[in-house]
Amino acid sequence: MTFGERDKNKPHKIILMVGETGSGKTTLINVMINYMLGVQREDKVWFEITDDQSDHRSSVKSQTTIITVYEFYLQESKTHLTIVDAPGYGDTRDIEMDKEIAMRFLRLSESAEGVHDIDAVCLVMNSTQNRLSDRQQYIFDAVQSLFGRDIAENIVLLFTHSDGGHPKNALKAVKEAEIKCAENDKKKPVYFLFNNRQVQTSDEKCDDEEYDEEHEHTLQQSWRRSDRGMTGFFKFLDSVKPKTLKMTQNVLQKQKNLEANISNLQSRVHMMELKQNELKQTQKALEKNKKDVENNKNFEFEVEVPYKEKVDIDPSVAKAAMCCTVCEENCHYPGCWWAKNPLWCEVIKDGHCRVCTNKCHYSKHVKEAKIYVTKIKKEKRTYEELKKKYEDTIGNSESLVKKLKEELQELEAGKIKLVNEAFHCVETLQMIALNADSLIILRNIDFLIEKLKEINEPEKVKTLENIKKRAGEEKLEGLEFIKRYLQKK
Repeated sequence: MTFGERDKNKPHKIILMVGETGSGKTTLINVMINYMLGVQREDKVWFEITDDQSDHRSSVKSQTTIITVYEFYLQESKTHLTIVDAPGYGDTRDIEMDKEIAMRFLRLSESAEGVHDIDAVCLVMNSTQNRLSDRQQYIFDAVQSLFGRDIAENIVLLFTHSDGGHPKNALKAVKEAEIKCAENDKKKPVYFLFNNRQVQTSDEKCDDEEYDEEHEHTLQQSWRRSDRGMTGFFKFLDSVKPKTLKMTQNVLQKQKNLEANISNLQSRVHMMELKQNELKQTQKALEKNKKDVENNKNFEFEVEVPYKEKVDIDPSVAKAAMCCTVCEENCHYPGCWWAKNPLWCEVIKDGHCRVCTNKCHYSKHVKEAKIYVTKIKKEKRTYEELKKKYEDTIGNSESLVKKLKEELQELEAGKIKLVNEAFHCVETLQMIALNADSLIILRNIDFLIEKLKEINEPEKVKTLENIKKRAGEEKLEGLEFIKRYLQKK
């Protein structure tokens, strides 16, 4: 949404506004507009951004993931301002939608006419809070994990509903939550105070003259408080250097690959375990019919055989997935919502998939509302069929078992490779991400730790356990909150 025409001779600042539903973020954006327009209390006028669809957001699911970019090119202001706002971020309707917002932000940063650098990331919260809720912790973690480490000095705290006093409890909550942000000369967080009652609405008017005067005085104080906060905030914008989103793009891409790798890994590990079970059943049958094997005599036995079948996606989990028709694997699920063409999917690089077993060409992939699931069926087999399958065997149980073990070793090698790829992705995030200990990452760590133990990688296990330890009990409790919420969903 663009207001006015761009004057390239004026400085142009770009900010990202983030806050939990009900934090006062929308009101704060309106305060910025009026400040830029030079509106004064005595003018008896107030400008607001309106959205005709805002009252219907609860019935329009896609509305929760729309990122709005407001461009203010106002003649009255010495500075042009672009505000990037994700209205649904932190909305309790669907936590998985937050991932979609992150990807929309990535697309915004990559598009030619999009946002390529950021002057400030504004974390909006109520000044009266004494601790961050699980939802706020999740939101701020998720947002900070969008950026590289170089963005920390551009993050500021905007406290709403302020009475003008020192926001001691709110700052303590921010410190305890380990929210990274800009610091002043005294190594204290940079913050600005705002009140949300600049304008007297019609339903607040009172016939009592004495009350009116007192109420007017209160509103004037609120106005001045927010005006001082906005003056300080724009001075901060003038002093800070913008940060490119190049590293942010890298962070988001790594996160996407990590989630896709782990999801694919879980499916392949499950298949490997079923294959192991099939091997044991075959070994047992060969042992049971040892004399027939020695006499090269045919016999029949039954085993449980894993197989892949395509089924419809649960719409409450995802809208679509990208799958490899050769490997019969889900290469990007869940989370593959943007790319209509497999070539455009985040897991495709140089025309080939980075996730599926054979790293197949994108043309072997399909994007649809179906996924592969592993199922089991009982199947009767004969000794003759086994010999035919392994034509180079000498016709005894040991060589057959050896061949089956070789197949499993190949699966195990693939598992080891994928587990290590996922680990290195986490390791890379630790180096480049501002907040690599976010709940999005922690959700996958337990599974990775378990698999690293299985492949005997104690040092890597220790690294991940240290990440969990560093995250702290409060963040892990927040993770349990997210898990419980998703289970209810």
